Amino acid sequence: QVQLVGSGGGLVQAGGSLRLSCAASGRTISSYAMGWFRQAPGKEREFVAAISWSGDSTFYKDSVKGRFTISRDNVKNTVFLQMNSLKPEDTAVYYCAASPFRNINTNKYDYWGQGTQVTVSS
Repeated sequence: QVQLVGSGGGLVQAGGSLRLSCAASGRTISSYAMGWFRQAPGKEREFVAAISWSGDSTFYKDSVKGRFTISRDNVKNTVFLQMNSLKPEDTAVYYCAASPFRNINTNKYDYWGQGTQVTVSS
């Protein structure tokens, strides 16, 4: 079993930055692809970004390309989401997730963090 704990959310003004972290425990995530998702009030959860097990491959939702960067530190068993140039429409609860597969061409994520709130004011 993998337990994921997300952190780093908060309130920020438009144009600001936040760095989310997702710390894993229970087992190493070094062989797992990892993803970030978000859910805004009244909306369905949506994909934001993914990173392969090695960190060599990444993929982003179109609206965050060039603003968000996903990265990982397999030694620390942690995944990050650096969010720059934040917009009010980025406001949501952000969730990290672990896939049992190594590469990012998957929709299967078996383990989920508890979510961290990101609020961007205009």
